[in-house]
Amino acid sequence: MKHIFFTGTLLILMLMTENTMAQFNQNKVIAHRGAWKVKNLPQNSIASLKAAIELGCEGSEFDVWMTADGVLVANHDADFEGLPIETTNFAELRKKKLPNGEAIPTAEQYLLAGKKQNKTKLIFEIKPSKVSKERTLEITEKSVDLVSKLKMQDWVDYISFDLDACKKIVAMDKNANVAYLNGDLTPQQAKDAGFFGLDYHYKVFQQHPEWIDQAKDLGLTINSWTVNDKETMRWMLDKDVDFITTDEPAILLEMVNKE
Repeated sequence: MKHIFFTGTLLILMLMTENTMAQFNQNKVIAHRGAWKVKNLPQNSIASLKAAIELGCEGSEFDVWMTADGVLVANHDADFEGLPIETTNFAELRKKKLPNGEAIPTAEQYLLAGKKQNKTKLIFEIKPSKVSKERTLEITEKSVDLVSKLKMQDWVDYISFDLDACKKIVAMDKNANVAYLNGDLTPQQAKDAGFFGLDYHYKVFQQHPEWIDQAKDLGLTINSWTVNDKETMRWMLDKDVDFITTDEPAILLEMVNKE
């Protein structure tokens, strides 16, 4: 009897955990660098991530570089407040502030802020190093190791313009969701590389609309960036893509909720 009770309790706990992890929003809306535009916040700031979560986005994208002394940080451009990230030590970068008073967030701080909830996924973009391919792959390895250390695999999808970085993620974590950004692989090539989806500029899909159906047939997800006007949003929604990355998440959410 005790064994049956224990087994039942364990099953309930497993189901509770599974249900908890299954609560991410499903509305196609990916906030580009966070929902920064809604409240005039700095892009890639933790505040912009929180705004995307509050807005109810399915995902919030952020960009990651590595400092000269090996610290992963969230920032879109190669420089931060005039300092080149890849050739500047972390302590020097921290002396500068974002317009809202935040210091440049580490990737770990950004991830942990996202882990406090399970509604909005984190779209982790690995920026290709301007120093070397080797450094790009080092950033990639550290990124996957960090996500694993924080036990945040369920929260994180990966994207990158660097094909080798995408392939390395797949090699390190066969269960990782990885999408390639550059727009030069066919759906079949992306499938063969082990990716879970295409994440291309919307003009690529407009030039190759057949890729949308091909991707669906192959079981690949489709994301389009960066879609900021209603006409293109409508085109993508009519094509029933899986995700749309936008600087205007509030506008897109309104459109989605009317459907």
